[in-house]
Amino acid sequence: MQINELSTRHEVRAHKFLRGSMNGWRKALTAAMLAACASGTCLAQWAGTEDAFLPSPVRTISTVPANGDVNPYGVAFVPNNFITGSGQLKHGDILVSNFNNSTNVQGTGTTIVRVPASGPLRVFFEDSKAPGLSTALGTLQYGFVVVGICPDIPSTQAAGEPGSLLVINNQGRLAQTITSKWIQAPWDMALVDRGDTAIAFVANALNGTISRLNFNVSSSGLTLESATTIASGYVNRPDPVTFFVAPTGLLYDASRDVLYVASTGDNLVFGVTNATHRKKDDGMGFIAYDDNVHLHGPLGLAAAPNGHLLVTNSDGINSDPNQPSEIVEFTKQGEFVKELSVDPAQGGSFGLAVSSSNGQSIFAAVDDNTSSLLIWTLNE
Repeated sequence: MQINELSTRHEVRAHKFLRGSMNGWRKALTAAMLAACASGTCLAQWAGTEDAFLPSPVRTISTVPANGDVNPYGVAFVPNNFITGSGQLKHGDILVSNFNNSTNVQGTGTTIVRVPASGPLRVFFEDSKAPGLSTALGTLQYGFVVVGICPDIPSTQAAGEPGSLLVINNQGRLAQTITSKWIQAPWDMALVDRGDTAIAFVANALNGTISRLNFNVSSSGLTLESATTIASGYVNRPDPVTFFVAPTGLLYDASRDVLYVASTGDNLVFGVTNATHRKKDDGMGFIAYDDNVHLHGPLGLAAAPNGHLLVTNSDGINSDPNQPSEIVEFTKQGEFVKELSVDPAQGGSFGLAVSSSNGQSIFAAVDDNTSSLLIWTLNE
């Protein structure tokens, strides 16, 4: 997941947008939701609060490329400061990583697809030697895409493989493969882009830890300068259905220097303080969101422009068939705001991302069940 540093000014602007200039949009949305519910296709559950961010679905596009890869996981936007060069990527494109191959074997997907603002899906990256592209997906302004790989585990799922981070250039070619003892099955990642430097917070599925990797960045690639474990103790285990039950979604809040961690097996969202400077392991950190009614194995995390947090659910933990494939919106104070289902069956929600610029917010989330990407657009 691409994580840009959050600024207080940006949050205030977005908050004013959602509170002060949404009357017309809200009336239109309410009418659309009533019409959808009347026709039996209503997915959103309206909470009746002015601060809600989640809208109704607008655009759906298949994420299945020509080789048949399925089970989309990671979602990342190509930001406006990304150096595109002569490659196919355009600012505003959405990238999606595929975890499974055409026969739906977990940990064998080899493609990252590009979803443009309009037009057909295209393959951005494909490498048969790098299977199992996970939710750990992000971009760096120097023109690099970074993705984690968690390759297929032996049938016993007892040993596992540590995987790596792949650095892909703007031409869609593999530039580097980063391995380290701090990378132990990178299930998800928060990538903080600071130009000539970057931080990758990595959720390690093999040992239930969160690593912080500090890089120098140049046009020639990434150089690892330091690394440390900043959090640990989260439930982690291989799983025949979900591949791993482990800490997954990571979201960095620069205004507080807090890293939020969605721990699937613990059914909680945690916060790790002093995330970019911490020199010691903080254990699991503090509990940021505890909600057994709406959390069902939290997975991906993203920030909404109104300052709220968004989390997807695996439905493999604390399962509720009446709340399938939900994305939950909650405040940083741990209060539930709203939820939205991406699929009428369980197990559909996973990766998600939000991009806000030029008075517009775009929200994208995968539906694993249908191997598709749902895209919502909000205008100020």
